[in-house]
Amino acid sequence: MVAFDLPKWSPDLTALESAKRGEKWAQRALESEAQIVARAMNGTRNNTLNNAAVKLGHKVAAGYLDPSEVEAALLQAAQANGLASESGADAALATIRSGLAKGMEEPQHPEDRPDYRRAPSLIVPQPERTSRFYSAADLDGRAVPARKWLVEGLVPQKNVTLFSGDGGTGKSLAALQMAVSTATGRAWLNIPVPKGRALFLSAEDDDDELHIRLDAIRRQMRLEWSDLGGLTLRSLAGEDALLAVETKIALMQTALFDEIEARAKDDQPSLIVLDTLADLFPANENDRAAVRQFIGILRGLALRQKCAVLLLGHPSLTGLSSGSGTSGSTAWNNSVRSRLYLERIVQDGYEPDPDKRVLSTKKANYGRIGGEMTLTWTEGVFLRDAEPQGLDALAAGAKGERVFLSLLREVTMQGRRVNAAGGLNYAPKVFADHPEAEGCTKKALRSAMEKLLASGKVKVVHGGSPSRPVTWLEAAE
Repeated sequence: MVAFDLPKWSPDLTALESAKRGEKWAQRALESEAQIVARAMNGTRNNTLNNAAVKLGHKVAAGYLDPSEVEAALLQAAQANGLASESGADAALATIRSGLAKGMEEPQHPEDRPDYRRAPSLIVPQPERTSRFYSAADLDGRAVPARKWLVEGLVPQKNVTLFSGDGGTGKSLAALQMAVSTATGRAWLNIPVPKGRALFLSAEDDDDELHIRLDAIRRQMRLEWSDLGGLTLRSLAGEDALLAVETKIALMQTALFDEIEARAKDDQPSLIVLDTLADLFPANENDRAAVRQFIGILRGLALRQKCAVLLLGHPSLTGLSSGSGTSGSTAWNNSVRSRLYLERIVQDGYEPDPDKRVLSTKKANYGRIGGEMTLTWTEGVFLRDAEPQGLDALAAGAKGERVFLSLLREVTMQGRRVNAAGGLNYAPKVFADHPEAEGCTKKALRSAMEKLLASGKVKVVHGGSPSRPVTWLEAAE
């Protein structure tokens, strides 16, 4: 392929393009950091607020943000998470201004990133492919390879798993526990994990916070610090943590991504944890093409290094309300091979136990979906709750399926429609509020729905017009 120069822009157009890109980049950062602060867990809120202010201070110093708009947005977020009311608005504002001052010592522009300059000005040849065509008959006589897992049924090796949860639910803590289990060969939430090495990168928590959390995990697992030699940490808090940049052609991996892969080549980890998507992904989360390219970049890392990549993310408001845990484009769910979701147990706006969580399998290309486990936050770590066994477990599942089918038939006879996608007519939510729910919760009914769909006893019906398609549930005949 012959490379040729792209047309050069005038200096004025180049400057305008740079300014507009910087403003969009900074506004996206402001919205993301405000959300992270608003969702921060108790005990981490002041730290999170300071980190956010430092990151945004870089953009203020470069002229992309006004300090007053940053102060207002972060103060509002601190009020949303309760920090301002507990410590006082003045104390929260002091933290914000201190972080801003530190960040403003180093102005930051999009083009300042080393990887930015690698955006191609030429059309370059495609990399040489290693894949090849072959006949399926050639497999005759070869041993069938065993599918490899980091966590059986949940986290496959050589693939990307998306682990989502609302801010403050504790997904970072649960992921750090998984990394410790990998590095020590100890079970994670009572599930065996083969011993290997782990690489944990956090764009949210600073080194002190990682130290605090690791100490709690270490003490609960009765480990010495010397037992954690197989765990490599890096805090990117307050730094630009993008793993890719947008160009006119495609997403391109950054210098930071190259650093991570170089370290992975040295460490040979079984697990790489990337926390969190909002800091690492450079484009709009609704941009399907960019999402697929980004997951493709991470999948390439997983394949080359023969490890599991665990990407942490936040759900959208729709994903929260429906319980699906999705965010932005459906390409996030479609592109990964496994998706886990951690959520609080809330019924009709009431949370009976703030320390309880439910970890559910939302997608598993190589295993079963719909599985759930209940966790309890205890002394800084998550512990798995004992689950019903034998006949008790079968009875609970059978009851949920029976109630779901009964209520589905009832609402269908009434001419009403419920769906499996979410929103006001989300079947588990509608049925949990029904007088005949027999005490079944939305969680239990959601699990029942997944089992009934898998068994074919309930089906998804498609209708509506091409411009406004709709789906609803019906009991199979």
